[in-house]
Amino acid sequence: MTDEDASLRIGAPADHAAGLPAVRLSLVNAVQRMGVRAAVRNLRTLNQHDGFDCMSCAWPDPQGHRHAAEFCENGAKAVSWEADRATVGPDFFAEHSIADLAGQTDHWLEKQGRLTHPMVRREGATHYEPISWDEAFALAGSFLAALPSPDEAAFYTSGRASNEAAFVYQLLARAFGTNNLPDCSNLCHESTGTALLRTIGVGKGSVTLDDLHRADLIVVSGQNPGTNHPRMLTALEIAKRDGAKILAINPLPEAGLRRFDNPQRVRGMAGHGTVLADRLLRIRSNGDLALWQAIGHLLLRRGVADREFIDNSTVGFEAWARHLSEIDRDAVEAATGLPWAEIDEAADMLANAKRIVHCWAMGITQHRNAVATIKEFVNVALLQGMIGKPGAGLCPVRGHSNVQGDRSMGIWEKPPPALLDGIRAEFGFEPPRHHGFDAVDTVKAFRDGRASVLVALGGNFVAAMPDTAVTAAAMRGAALTVQISTKLNRSHVEAGRTALILPTLGRTERDHTGGREQRITVEDSMSAVHASRGRSAPAGPLLRSEVDIVCGIAAATLGDRHGIPWEAFASDYDQIRERIGRVVPGCAGYAAKIRDEGGFTMPHPPRDARTFPTPEGKAVFTVSPLEVMTVPPGRLVLQTLRSHDQFNTTIYGLDDRYRGVYAGRRVVFISRADLDELGFADGDIVDLISEFSDGVERRADRFRLVEYDTPKGCVAAYYPETNPLVPLESQAAESGTPTSKWVVVRLVPR
Repeated sequence: MTDEDASLRIGAPADHAAGLPAVRLSLVNAVQRMGVRAAVRNLRTLNQHDGFDCMSCAWPDPQGHRHAAEFCENGAKAVSWEADRATVGPDFFAEHSIADLAGQTDHWLEKQGRLTHPMVRREGATHYEPISWDEAFALAGSFLAALPSPDEAAFYTSGRASNEAAFVYQLLARAFGTNNLPDCSNLCHESTGTALLRTIGVGKGSVTLDDLHRADLIVVSGQNPGTNHPRMLTALEIAKRDGAKILAINPLPEAGLRRFDNPQRVRGMAGHGTVLADRLLRIRSNGDLALWQAIGHLLLRRGVADREFIDNSTVGFEAWARHLSEIDRDAVEAATGLPWAEIDEAADMLANAKRIVHCWAMGITQHRNAVATIKEFVNVALLQGMIGKPGAGLCPVRGHSNVQGDRSMGIWEKPPPALLDGIRAEFGFEPPRHHGFDAVDTVKAFRDGRASVLVALGGNFVAAMPDTAVTAAAMRGAALTVQISTKLNRSHVEAGRTALILPTLGRTERDHTGGREQRITVEDSMSAVHASRGRSAPAGPLLRSEVDIVCGIAAATLGDRHGIPWEAFASDYDQIRERIGRVVPGCAGYAAKIRDEGGFTMPHPPRDARTFPTPEGKAVFTVSPLEVMTVPPGRLVLQTLRSHDQFNTTIYGLDDRYRGVYAGRRVVFISRADLDELGFADGDIVDLISEFSDGVERRADRFRLVEYDTPKGCVAAYYPETNPLVPLESQAAESGTPTSKWVVVRLVPR
């Protein structure tokens, strides 16, 4: 029996989100991690006009008045995690070998505290040792400069990086000669961008926060806002107060969509909150494509088409309508697990609404047919004229704080020609035009010996990627890995033969790079760009900003090639913003615009003017075949998900009170019907084995079965513990996103 087996407790799932427990846990955790003074200072300035932007989700801030506590429980956890008073320096690394660290859990690694010194593991060494910044930059530069081809390097980015850091980072990669710019969007919302670029011409959502408030129907598909985007609950509550209805579509009945006890309202603190979801469709995993084709069919039969919009602003309607003129009801019911009558009632909700916002997240994007599913959302929105209309539109909810901004700044392995043309005009060199590696391609390149240097601007690449054993082995085979980080994580121990850890400032901390107070900018899920400025003292005197570190690597690698002023960029971020304004489409006057208190909103032609920059010059209806995914007898479909006590791969604690799980994470949520059919009992310990066409056995051992309200045939478990089960080759069509919400598994008793 493991320690986790012994300590794990299972209780009843919650029937509401937030409320007094969220306030209490936020404050207790903040004081324990940061101390009273830092907790007050950081939480008071979190998401405020003169403060710093939350490093958790990318939910937008109100443009006008903001509450004094403009944050959620998980935002407070993120701040407390970053502003931790515990530190990890040379003495820690002298005490702990890399082999020792590799035997610890991810939770233990990140709990040790903030990284404070540049460290190096030299080839053949068993420990990291200190290194000066100048030596670290020279070491990274020497490895990069020695590569036979620039395409043997990859520059990974997490969604935490600022716009300024992202811009100079992609400039470094392209001046070096590669478009190998994988990022965390490849793992989460790449399917969204792929679908939206093809259908509306812009790979971003088409709504503002005000549109969500004004909607009379909000559809929430494959998303758990109570844990992953808690401030969204406030927006849903505002819409509900004004008469909106909410249709939730998800395999699991999540607490945040049942009832929201808003801790900023007396009624919420008293436990008398707002019921949010008017209807929950407990859909089978990957049934969404079939569901939305059925809804499209039913809406066509109801005659709700906005013919003026369709005729003036779209192409492809007739082909789509013919495709859905008949539909196989049996196939739809098999795919969704929903009776036709329930689907018909959901279609009624759309038919009777005048302003509809379609929201979705990774429960949609991480399937093999994710792109086709999102195209079906767009089809239904186009049918009803729900784009470029107040109170209506498409709302993909991003999971990381600046993943959308990073993409706007050029972090993309498939750069648009307009960006490359802007770089050429501004900096006088021809950037590479061929497509680079995405995140999965990067692992394959290192695995196959086609790449040898990885630079990572934030994130935890090894833990975030699928097929963990393959990813870890690929990284251990790298000649050099460079991790620009705030805390210790799995990527520091599953690292290259030579490995650098470069400690960076966090969002909460003052940045006096270049002897002046600096600020950075970010872009939220709804294309609003605004400034962020930390107020706390850095965790250590040697920490450098992301911008400073990237410019240091660039100068050591490229020298004065192309005349790019790396030193000037590092000392004055306004100089970077001036270049952003001249290079990045939609960012003209960037440096001046972000000086306004509320920043500015990036242009979005479909939202702003009902114009669509597709090759056809109009929005595009698309036709996708109806797929019904099946599994062999005795097998189940696993979806990986977060607990309420984590953010992406960062695990704050071992509780998930919304699902009734305490002091442990190795659980599998499974229906009573599946327990009975497979001969298991609630509480049994099993190993998970995934099955894929390559015949490789992938295992994750010692998970406790927890009876839960989930559709028959569908189970769920937390990542990154279950990432080893996701095959590297199992990717969404067109986007390449790993299929972490569709993993065929069998359960083996211990």
